[in-house]
Amino acid sequence: MKSSNELRTLLRSVDHKSYPAYKSLAGTFQFPNFLLSIDHVQGDPFASPSNLHAEILHRTAGFPEAYYSETAPRVALQDFLTRRFASQFEDYNFKAKGSGKSGLLSVTRCGQEVLERSACQITDTKIIVRFHVGFPAFGRTINAGELEKILFEFLPRCIENSFIYKKLDAGNVQEAVFLAEDQEALRAILAEEKLAAFVANGSILPRKSGVSDLPMKDSVPFSSPASMERTFRLPHRGKITGMAVPQGITLIVGGGYHGKSTLLEALQTGVYNHIAGDGREYVITDHTAVKLRAEDGRSVRNVDISLFINDLPNKKNTAAFSTPDASGSTSQAAGVIENMEAGSRLFLIDEDTSATNFMLRDDFMQQVISREKEPITPFLERARDLYEQEGISTILVAGSSGAFFYIADKVLQMDCYRPVDLTDHVKKLCGEHTAPRIQAPGFRVPDYQRTLPVYNRNANRRGRDYRGNRQGTDGRHEHMKIKTYGRDSFSLDKETVDLRYVEQLADSEQTNALAHLLRYGLEQVIDGRRTVRQVVQILYDTLERKGWEPFCGSCIPCGLAKPRKEEIYACLNRFRG
Repeated sequence: MKSSNELRTLLRSVDHKSYPAYKSLAGTFQFPNFLLSIDHVQGDPFASPSNLHAEILHRTAGFPEAYYSETAPRVALQDFLTRRFASQFEDYNFKAKGSGKSGLLSVTRCGQEVLERSACQITDTKIIVRFHVGFPAFGRTINAGELEKILFEFLPRCIENSFIYKKLDAGNVQEAVFLAEDQEALRAILAEEKLAAFVANGSILPRKSGVSDLPMKDSVPFSSPASMERTFRLPHRGKITGMAVPQGITLIVGGGYHGKSTLLEALQTGVYNHIAGDGREYVITDHTAVKLRAEDGRSVRNVDISLFINDLPNKKNTAAFSTPDASGSTSQAAGVIENMEAGSRLFLIDEDTSATNFMLRDDFMQQVISREKEPITPFLERARDLYEQEGISTILVAGSSGAFFYIADKVLQMDCYRPVDLTDHVKKLCGEHTAPRIQAPGFRVPDYQRTLPVYNRNANRRGRDYRGNRQGTDGRHEHMKIKTYGRDSFSLDKETVDLRYVEQLADSEQTNALAHLLRYGLEQVIDGRRTVRQVVQILYDTLERKGWEPFCGSCIPCGLAKPRKEEIYACLNRFRG
């Protein structure tokens, strides 16, 4: 390991040389309060900025051990420090001058959710922060003086003001940690009390706009109907009161623009913790909850959808259904089965984004088209068995059919963003009408033994091993190339994985992480014998125990966020390769 003075000497030795000479700076250097590692140097000033990371020992940082000894407070502290570091960078960004990305200082931009990210990692011994720096140049000539300013003036100030506990407002740090501990305590209460979700009174559910996840100003605070109101005690906040949604089938109804979808969207993001001031800090949902919808055109591979679809006219086997171009109904049926396989205990469904013929068939339609001619058993007729036999609850937004009233345990009407419990009134009305068919025979759970084939990039081309990986001269595999397109998709080895309708992905960094997980799975885990469940469990356990290194190598990039296990399943199920 070299000293910071040696780095200064190196810098001055490459000044005014051509830009590639910057690569000689790669290495680790000891600064007074931290170690600085220059992991990857950009090829020219217009390329993606250089990757660096700093390590601060706990004895230097000085944070209370209780803040990082358990998972929830540790992740919250990492999130707090990342946001703090990003705000410090704003003061120095592009203060060093030059062409292209010269002087750029960047780290992860966090959203409203608290996610575990590669940008900041707290271990038993130290804090690791990863970030980007645009190495300065004039044209393509090194400007070492400006980089020296960044590394020896700007960066030490940012690190000291972000990662040294005595430099921070201790109350703000404590607030972030205590909030996370209260949120996790509330999640534990959901399981103990057999609840699917909880929405605290006073929560702000509407968002500022379609492109902003900030809370909407002057919106109606959430207020629970008295019949569903519960009070719990949290370790730090104390008493909290709000709407407790029981396990079972809950129907959300109401007129257009009264807040039905807004409530459902808040519940689907309730699988994550949120920062203070978001408005949804205490909107907590069963952590396995999955938003289901129709996905016309998605690929499906060997999924047993016979619980919902059988006896197709083309005699296609629905017990091992595959298609590169699913319809709305087959895609939603596959989504239900795939997420049963993933272990979800709560389905979130909006009728507006569902396939109508998958959800229900009214009596008149059944009179016109007899049941024998219809291969679809609608979700309406399976929902009760899903709960009573498999313990899978459903929260459903409905607006066009009263048939769902007959299967609902709870009925909520959203009236000007305020929920009203209509359960007793609806059950009385149901008794005055002829009930539709709400339960179908033959409920059978798939065995979940489907496997994934070995991915063969091109086994017949020279220079490929049996898995299709290109081999270098030393026999090692060349990684498949990854390109991420925001939150919605990524390409791996030129195969695009479309995640547009995996609505609970909160951040593009989760999509980036899924790309790395999928690549590792294809190269190291999927062998043609392991089941989907086994593959996902190996990937998830590896990430939990070993962190990002198995998926990225020793040079871990800034720009990864941990996905849920449910999204790993979704990614594997949508890979067409």
